[in-house]
Amino acid sequence: MNESSAAGDGASRGFSSSLVRSLRHRNFRLFFVGQGLSLFGTWMTTVATRWLVYKIVPFDEKDWILGIVTFAGQIPILLAPLAGVYVEGSSRRRTLVLTQALSMIQSFSLAFLAFTGLVEVWPVLVLAAFQGFVNAMDVPARQAFLIEMVDDRNDLGNAIALNSSMFNGARLLGPAVAGAILAAFTRSVELGAGVCFTIDGISYLAVIVALLRMNVKTQPPRTNERRIWSELRDGFRYSFHSRPIRAILLLLAVTSIFGAPFMVLMPAFAEKLPNGNAATYGLLLAVSGAGALLGAIYLASRSTVLGLGRVIAACCAMFALSVIGFAFSHVLWLSLLATFVASFGIMVQMAASNTILQTIVENEMRARVMSFYALTVLGMIPIGSLLCSGLVVVIGASYTVALGGMISLIGAANFVLKLKSLRAAARPMLERAGVLPPLAAGIQAATNQAGEAA
Repeated sequence: MNESSAAGDGASRGFSSSLVRSLRHRNFRLFFVGQGLSLFGTWMTTVATRWLVYKIVPFDEKDWILGIVTFAGQIPILLAPLAGVYVEGSSRRRTLVLTQALSMIQSFSLAFLAFTGLVEVWPVLVLAAFQGFVNAMDVPARQAFLIEMVDDRNDLGNAIALNSSMFNGARLLGPAVAGAILAAFTRSVELGAGVCFTIDGISYLAVIVALLRMNVKTQPPRTNERRIWSELRDGFRYSFHSRPIRAILLLLAVTSIFGAPFMVLMPAFAEKLPNGNAATYGLLLAVSGAGALLGAIYLASRSTVLGLGRVIAACCAMFALSVIGFAFSHVLWLSLLATFVASFGIMVQMAASNTILQTIVENEMRARVMSFYALTVLGMIPIGSLLCSGLVVVIGASYTVALGGMISLIGAANFVLKLKSLRAAARPMLERAGVLPPLAAGIQAATNQAGEAA
């Protein structure tokens, strides 16, 4: 055995029985480090963009303009199902390298506008829409590529949880750093935002290098002609004719449309708190990241997907109640607490849903199903953002956010009522995945044990 293989075996043993056991896979380790650095920059851009838009528009247009910018950046994700069909027969690694390079160009374009003083709402809208189209391809490719980086299905749930912890670790640090930079350039919000955009652009190099250094199996070329609409229809039927998959996706859609837009309006809530400013907004986002990170650690500690249905329902209800509390909070500590709990709940719900879907879905349908997951998690948010932008004008930000929390709570209650029948419908899928023993074999084993005891 040479030194490199011995080192690899040592790393595998070190990771095998811990919360980070999926890091024993070299490709996933590379992705974890590279993507973590890139996401740090992405969250800086998210904070800087929202704060920049909030500061350059007239006071009476601030709330609804934020919703419009979010809508422009996320509405292209509705094309994710089409991207999922493309990803099924393409190199997922090459697709991800391309999407990361395009995202880097978008960040540097924002930086150019900010540093030159040319920034206005309309070019930000255009660049946000451009990034949305990139994400429509990136998200299903990223989700489907996970199984190639972690070839042991037993480590898949842990990898998904660590992927979420990486995302939310960056969400914890990125907004805090961005808030500090924006606060340091209070006399020129454009200059502070430009610094954040530049750091983000540079950070994409980390994940591109990580992807290029991976050793992945070459996918066999497609032997049949690609029929996009036919394959899209097959993916839709597979996803929505399955009761467990359909129920999970519909609950995600409800929380994304009605609950998640409270994050879009967060700058408005931050500024209305006592002494609220850019640092307050960054603190709220950092606390949100901390809650989501704790949720990811909780999921990483789980060794099985069994019982995740109850977890999804409970965390959705936790999220909804916290959003309602956040809507009517007028003190910083209560807003921070509500944000922390809401972020814990929504992160666990989404990551647990991802874990179940990745476990029960058939490999030939993986990219298409995960494209519908991306559609419900990300594609519904712009619809909710547009809806909440209109409601804000009519009933105000607080009642808009509270109403979204109430509807999410109703969705969680409906999921609980169906949970027993959903478990029964999911059992054959879990048996096929090897998570549960076949029912007939289990009955036979129990009969044999009873006979021996007699």
